[in-house]
This record gives sequence, C-alpha cells and structure tokens, in this order.
Amino acid sequence: MARVVGVIPARWASTRFPGKALHVICGKSLLRWVVERARGAKGLADLLVATDDDRIRAAAESCGVRAVMTSPNHPSGTDRIAEAIRGIEADAAVNIQGDEPLVEPAVIDQLAAAVGGGGAWDMATAATPLRNPALIAQPSVVKVVAAADGRALYFSRATIPFDRDGGATRETEPVYLRHVGIYAYRRDFLERLVREPPCLTERLEKLEQLRALHLGARMKVLVVEDHGIGVDTPEDAVRAEAALRAAGLA
Repeated sequence: MARVVGVIPARWASTRFPGKALHVICGKSLLRWVVERARGAKGLADLLVATDDDRIRAAAESCGVRAVMTSPNHPSGTDRIAEAIRGIEADAAVNIQGDEPLVEPAVIDQLAAAVGGGGAWDMATAATPLRNPALIAQPSVVKVVAAADGRALYFSRATIPFDRDGGATRETEPVYLRHVGIYAYRRDFLERLVREPPCLTERLEKLEQLRALHLGARMKVLVVEDHGIGVDTPEDAVRAEAALRAAGLA
C-alpha cells in the first residue's frame, strides 16, 4: 500500500499578511486550525509542517507535529514540499495549504487515494462549481476545464470556457469550476516537476500547475462543493472567523 504523507507549507514572509500562520483566529493560530483539520484525514501516514522560520517551527511542534526546516528561497510551495520529504519515506505527498482553516479532511483523503492507489494519476487537485457571475471574470479566481474522466485540460485566470453565444445560464450542470489550491503528487512526478524550469504558460499566467500540464501530467480534478476560505489578508482572517463559527467549529 502506498505511503502518503501530508505536508503543510508555512512561511513567515507574506506580501499582504506577514506571519499569518501564527495569526490567532477564534483562540487558535491559523496553523493550528489547519493541523487539526488535516489530522482528521484517514489516508495520511504522516503529517509534517515545512517552514523556513523558527517561530513557525516552534508553533508546529507545540501542536505535536514534526516540523521540517526548508530553504527560504523556494519560489513555490511545491518546491518546499519536495525538499521537506527528502529523506522521508513517502510514495506520494499532499500539499495542504497552510492558510485554509476549513480544509476538508475528506478532500485530503480523496486526493491521497487518487495518487496513492497505484493508478494512472501523476497529480490530483480540487475545484468547486463557480456560480457567482462577479467572480467568473476576476483574474484572481483561477478557473479549470477538465475532461470527462476528470483529467485537467487547462487552468487559467481568464474566463474558460469562453461562453461565445451566452448559453451558460441555460446549462443544467456547472459551466465554470474554480480551482482550489490543494495538490497531491506522486513522488516521482514531484521530483521531476521541481527539476524543470517554468514553462511559457506558467510564466504568463503565474500558475505553477501549468508546468505540470506542460510536462504531460495526468492530473485528476476532484469536484467538491465546499472549498473553505483562504486567508491571504487580515480581512480574510475576519471572514474565516465568521466561517468557522458558522460551521460550528469555534
């Protein structure tokens, strides 16, 4: 049986919210919320925090989670994951975003199963139906188009698919899928991915998952209803507090 580990990348530096991993929401640090949610997943053999800061390392250890110190110079969380599992027994890894206090344990399990079951998937990620017209055209909201079997075809900040004749409102199934930034990787593909330089589409869209597609990755897109809330700014932390209370978690 494949050994799948969960890794929470958490760095101190953040352009919009420095030190957000230790920001207190409803009496707990953001990091602790993510750790506790991730511990609810049943498909992980181990859970790690990958960081470049001693304050976050100490906070992780106070949560009873092993922390791995990684380089402060990584261009992405994917690179941090690859370094964190170096020397650790793992066939696959799930990149659990350190700023998602409502991450669903069941989604983590689905991702782990997709890459750890000996199947054909190199990677897996998640998406949620996007129904708010105000968000569809926003470049900050990343859209994904998938094939019938769930294989990712393309991710973009542009509005994809393009609704040429304005028929989207007449469709009974979701037309637009919002990408949720949680990933699972088979270890061999992860190691290949971080060895490769960014491709043209990645550089243009500023989306690292496009490098994986450029390399021919078979990436499974799991469609989930609830994508939680990402904390990128202090204002997001206020919204996260309200969401945690509404979900009965705080």
